[in-house]
Amino acid sequence: MEYFINPVAKPRMVRSDKWRKRPATAKYWHFVDLCKLERVELPCFGAHVTFILPMPKSWSKKKRATMDGKPHMSRPDLSNLLKALEDAIYTEDSVIYDIHIEKRWGLEGKIIVKEG
Repeated sequence: MEYFINPVAKPRMVRSDKWRKRPATAKYWHFVDLCKLERVELPCFGAHVTFILPMPKSWSKKKRATMDGKPHMSRPDLSNLLKALEDAIYTEDSVIYDIHIEKRWGLEGKIIVKEG
C-alpha cells in the first residue's frame, strides 16, 4: 500500500508539551491524525516499509532528477521515522517482531508498506 503522508520522526516528548505546543510535536500529532484518517496498516511481521522523504524546494531540477529514488542518508533518523509510524498505528507496538525499513528521496513524501 502507498500512503501519501509525509513521514515524520518521533520527537522527544516532555511534560510541558501538554500546554506548550512546539512545532515538532504539533507536526507529529498531525502525522498521527493523518495515519488514523488514512487507516495505515503495518503487519506484525514480514513487512517492508519504505519512507519516501520529499526533496527540498531549494534544490535545482537537475539535482532533483539525480536524487529521485536514491537512499536518504541525512536526518531524520530511520529509527525515529519507524518509531513514529509504530506509535501512530499501535497502542502497544511490542507486537512487531520482524520488519525491513529504508528511506529514500522522492518528489513527494509517502510511506510504502509491502507485506512480505
